[in-house]
Amino acid sequence: MRLFTMTAACVALALPVFANPAQWEREWPDTDFDQSVVTDWREILSGGPPKDGIPAIDDPTLHGVADETELTSLEPVITLEIAGEVPRAYPVRYLMWHEIVNDAVGDVPVAVTFCPLCNSGVVFDRRVDGDLRTFGVSGKLRHSDMVMFDRETQSWWQQAIGEGIVGHHAGDELSALPSWMESWEVFAERNPEGLVMERPGFPRDYGRNPYVGYDGSVKPFLYNGENPPHDIPPLMRVVRVGEGAWPMSRLRDEGEIRAGDVVLSWTAGQASALDARRIGDGKDVGNIRVTDATTGDDVVHDVMFAFAFHAFWPDGTWHVAQ
Repeated sequence: MRLFTMTAACVALALPVFANPAQWEREWPDTDFDQSVVTDWREILSGGPPKDGIPAIDDPTLHGVADETELTSLEPVITLEIAGEVPRAYPVRYLMWHEIVNDAVGDVPVAVTFCPLCNSGVVFDRRVDGDLRTFGVSGKLRHSDMVMFDRETQSWWQQAIGEGIVGHHAGDELSALPSWMESWEVFAERNPEGLVMERPGFPRDYGRNPYVGYDGSVKPFLYNGENPPHDIPPLMRVVRVGEGAWPMSRLRDEGEIRAGDVVLSWTAGQASALDARRIGDGKDVGNIRVTDATTGDDVVHDVMFAFAFHAFWPDGTWHVAQ
């Protein structure tokens, strides 16, 4: 098994600093630490990068599918298709280095988010009770998952679950929008008139994976919680729908699973972003779609590592067999 390696940019994360609200009040003077849903501050680590040390992208530039020249066919993108709007693809090669994209699709302000350490890719509506929020990367981790913050109230938000955990918005929830990861080839063939996010204007080696071999490692990075049940490897991908999870191994073997009012399907042809040095060369993890069994509409879901599902849904349901 290949060992998980990191570039120098990520090695700084290897020296975690445990949460100290008294100290962080000085770093975050506009965050209300008296309001929090966190019961054990030791769950939160400072991973190394400071606030905005991983720069989110605001108002990205997009161009047509036919004008894209950098993406390779199997590279993953996060797809967002909103009724009445041109479908959009947000390449993981950019989200790997920025983790959040603040965009607007028609009248819908969105935050496209990706946490490499738990493979969680979720798109949220940026409105909270009608108020617009703009998100950045705090540099903090909880259960190895990115802690976001909003610039308007300086509240902290948990990326995987879209919940405010510290500050004015503690306990509030963002609305997740149906989105999914698929290969660039699949997106482009289905949406020849679609749009794709352009290369950001930062000096990054886009297309390179700074977490080489991570999804083949035996232990999550900076995670101190319990391992998943049923002998499921912590870094196996699972498809999360609500509070249920289907191991990727089962879905790959069966191809399609009908579970109540949803249908989960797997087809080959998407590279793992967290395997090979170049993202497009990663092992095939397949394309996942989750749809409503009656209408065929896309359903909100996430493809995340098993340890992260167990951490945030400890009482969740594991669909390990028929």
